[in-house]
Amino acid sequence: MDGRLLPCGERALLIEVDSLDAVLALRTALASVAGHGAFTPVRDVVPAATTVLLSVDDPDALAGVREAAAALLPGLDIATGPTDPDETVEISVRYDGEDLAEVARITGLAPAEVIAAHTGRDWTVAFGGFAPGFAYLVGGDERLQVPRRAVPRTRVPPGAVGLAGPFSGIYPRASPGGWQLIGSTEVTLWDAERTPPALLQPGGRVRFRAVDEKRPERGLDKLDHQVAGPDRRSALTVLTTGPLALFVDEGRPGYAAVGVSPSGAADRTAYRLANRLVGNPSGAAALEITLGGLALRAASSCLVAVTGADCAATVDGRPVTHAGPVYLRPGQTLRLGVPSAGLRSYLAVAGGFEVPLILGSASSDTLSGLGPPRLDPGDRLAVGTALAPLLSVDSAPRAQLPETERRLDVLPGPRSDWLADAAELFGRRWRLSEHSDRVGVRVWGEPLRRRLELAGRELPSEPMVRGSIQVPPDGRPVIFGADHPVTGGYPVVGVLTETANDALAQARPGDWVRFRRVEQHPG
Repeated sequence: MDGRLLPCGERALLIEVDSLDAVLALRTALASVAGHGAFTPVRDVVPAATTVLLSVDDPDALAGVREAAAALLPGLDIATGPTDPDETVEISVRYDGEDLAEVARITGLAPAEVIAAHTGRDWTVAFGGFAPGFAYLVGGDERLQVPRRAVPRTRVPPGAVGLAGPFSGIYPRASPGGWQLIGSTEVTLWDAERTPPALLQPGGRVRFRAVDEKRPERGLDKLDHQVAGPDRRSALTVLTTGPLALFVDEGRPGYAAVGVSPSGAADRTAYRLANRLVGNPSGAAALEITLGGLALRAASSCLVAVTGADCAATVDGRPVTHAGPVYLRPGQTLRLGVPSAGLRSYLAVAGGFEVPLILGSASSDTLSGLGPPRLDPGDRLAVGTALAPLLSVDSAPRAQLPETERRLDVLPGPRSDWLADAAELFGRRWRLSEHSDRVGVRVWGEPLRRRLELAGRELPSEPMVRGSIQVPPDGRPVIFGADHPVTGGYPVVGVLTETANDALAQARPGDWVRFRRVEQHPG
């Protein structure tokens, strides 16, 4: 099998092959070697239309993974694609979709023939993406290949069954979407308490069955019903939250293949420092506060630390040290002001916050809805028992946050060759737009030009990582953050380094940035 190995940041590698059949064969081969030899460090294997992403935790392991992947490719044969799964998932569908008549018109089939074609063959789960539990299904009747809607809907209801190009799929939750909707189902595609949580796994088989009536007894979207913030053994009560305060930790890697972003703290350096200052182990749940405004009242004695953007913290009106341990007595109130520079502050408490874990993580994922909800006034936050000894320091060194311009290091690739002149990305100043959040940041400036022969062309959906710089047709880049979608259809021309990702997390709308090209990691 022929293929290309494309760089994708410090911790990932993108393998490009020439067809979806080749992707499925490669995924099967990778599943057979997972956890062994040079592939042991691989945390995520994410298939897409013509690419497979391999990601690792340790950048130093990427070189070995790349070498092993290069050795694996030549011996693969498309004929060794996915083996038949033990079971076929049968999904009952009521064919009542708003676009059924339009699909019939496009295909030249009667509506009954569209239904017969959709149910007449088994489908194969090619890859996940877009949302937790969403699966791109292939192998259906070729007559059902229809284009996406010219104008996407702003809201597609959960359970909607749709068609787009060679794919069929089911929306696990309400979201925007441009697929042609032909029916609806009550099946639960995603359940975090199930193992595995996604009903449809890459390589699996799906059979649709037409029914006349819905089955209301089945729940659809468990993402909208997560457990609220903890309220037992209360140590801190939320008085005010500011624009946004939520729980974060190291995230939930390993689930990108079923549409779940790793999520986690936006500025991981600041998050980790906060935990170290109060003696917490790595990965303890902390709070991420955007633009200050959080106020907490202590119900019992506790030790906290605030890092990241300096938000002029006070205890009962008296200023306290930034990036240093702060002791709160019962009844005292900690308040965070608006930072003079930077965007996000992090608050850790000795013992860590006790938060229900979803797929092993307490992080709130703003895109998928996984994890605990954002904090609200009146929430009572439970705190665990401190186990580690405290650091013998009064404060940590303060990071110098630029007020006007940040320089962000970028590793080129995987699709930097789509640009007419890569120097345009690195030679200009870019202004962060107001369309910025944990999902991504839009930047404004003179549009980037594509190579002439690629103008108007788009990629099939490809996996993405945190820090991906994606260039839509308008030429203005989008940089994806902690809660990014796991796949996307525009070329990624570079990926921020881990340090640059943390720096971007502290940049505000209106700030200026410059991208600086750096050499690839040895992987």
